[in-house]
Amino acid sequence: MSTETSAGPDTETVSAPSTPAPPLEPAPAPPAAPAGPASGPPPTPAAPASSGPWVVSLIVLVVGMFMSVLDVSIVNVAIPAMQKDFGATTEDIQWVATSYSLALGVIVPASAWLGERIGLKRAYIFSLVGFAAGSALCGLAWNLDSMIAFRILQAIPGGVIPVVALSMLYRIVPREKIGAAMGMYGLGIIVAPAVGPTLGGYLVEYVDWRLIFFINVPIGVLGAIAAVVLLPSFTGGAAKRFDLPGFLAIAAGLFSLLLALSEGESWGWTSYRVLILLTFGSLCLALFVVIELEVDHPLLDVRVFRFWPFTNSLILITVISIGLFGVLFYIPVYLQQFQGMGAFDSGLLLLPQALVMAVMMPLAGRIYDRFGARWPAVIGLSVMTIGTFMLRDVTIDTPHTHLQWILAFRAGGIGLAMMPIMTNGLSAVPPQNTSGASAFNNLVQRTSSAMGLAAMTALMTGEQAQGMSDMGGLMGAHGAQPMTTGGAGDAAGSAAGHTAALLQSYTMDQAATGLVFTNAFDDLMLITSALSAVAVGFALLLRSKPSSTGEKVVVEA
Repeated sequence: MSTETSAGPDTETVSAPSTPAPPLEPAPAPPAAPAGPASGPPPTPAAPASSGPWVVSLIVLVVGMFMSVLDVSIVNVAIPAMQKDFGATTEDIQWVATSYSLALGVIVPASAWLGERIGLKRAYIFSLVGFAAGSALCGLAWNLDSMIAFRILQAIPGGVIPVVALSMLYRIVPREKIGAAMGMYGLGIIVAPAVGPTLGGYLVEYVDWRLIFFINVPIGVLGAIAAVVLLPSFTGGAAKRFDLPGFLAIAAGLFSLLLALSEGESWGWTSYRVLILLTFGSLCLALFVVIELEVDHPLLDVRVFRFWPFTNSLILITVISIGLFGVLFYIPVYLQQFQGMGAFDSGLLLLPQALVMAVMMPLAGRIYDRFGARWPAVIGLSVMTIGTFMLRDVTIDTPHTHLQWILAFRAGGIGLAMMPIMTNGLSAVPPQNTSGASAFNNLVQRTSSAMGLAAMTALMTGEQAQGMSDMGGLMGAHGAQPMTTGGAGDAAGSAAGHTAALLQSYTMDQAATGLVFTNAFDDLMLITSALSAVAVGFALLLRSKPSSTGEKVVVEA
């Protein structure tokens, strides 16, 4: 039990324990120190902690955040249609997804500064409008290059939305309701990417793939209007100076590493271009750390990494993000290209895993309150490991029901582990450092999915190339011979035989391509399951129970 102490406009609401809390109860909150210029945004007036208005405001925030995160995966099911329209290769078309995820990660550090500069409410409204405009441009794209450029423009406001929404959430929601509010917020983080393939599949198959972008326009506009009317106002303080050198260093470093991972297979892993990109990216990230340790107002506070539980949580979040988004990208490609499913049907096949996550997320929060993060994380990651390992047996003839059960089982583990891991990591950081910790948390979520997808594509491309080369040799040795039905002068019989031979060759080629793809995918799932198994060991290092020190985490974006 706790009693609420109302503070002035420049202080946060405080929860102080009135009776000794049982050891398994959630940690109560100490007074949150006013954020100084170097530790986070300046204090802003908190919204009235009434039980009614904050729910409406939270819905407005979650809808905007859900829309921006949804766009990470809704495009995946439209990848084959876009690839066909644009005449792009598999490794090139994945940049439609990768460029968006990378830009999201790069813009996260600047998002917190923007919220300080113009005010949280204004930043949120402008981001919704900008996201709607970027979505409209994506719907009008005429080739692959324009699509990638517009996806980057779309991701800039799309990356601001979740960060600003999280900052506003902690100012709007009463402290005693923060657990329920974070459960809703967590649903958007995990469930939105899983729902994307179903919604996108319907639009691709029955309308047009461009509608997956155009549909954001009315939602963004209506969301902005709702934000103007329903969200409380927050005063924008005197923002700290923007750390331009730090921003340029981390942006250049992340982009260089992603480009090297994406093009390493085609350029050659030992080629000068790849080695230069890897070296340059690593140096830029090292320079970023040096800059952040020296400047008065760092873009991201790298000192939060001295807290091992927080660093450990980022490692685990990276593994989960790679496994989640990698499967969400390749399963629709497998279903549509090699099992002949339509876009909507493949999306429906992925829907049960989204529903399982939606059920598990609130349960995971309650389990964390009672048992802490260690066992939910260990059990959840173990389930994820087993489910991913089961995907190594996928073939062209794998029954859809069997695949659905595996994906749903695996999703249950992800839903159980994600929020306890995230909450445990943030709870290990002192209140004055939570701003930098929350920003790094968002950054890791965005970039790990992009980096992981790029690495997965490189592995898949390399193995498929080797597999097709081996298949080509076998088919060349035992290829189909033209059949004839008459003598040398029988033109009709010769033509019929030639057509039959072409048809047979095409059938063999399609079967070989499908076999090579599934073999490569199976090996990729084997590697991913091994990575998840290693993460189980790291999860054992998490704290077994929530902190009982009387401190409550104040998350700032």
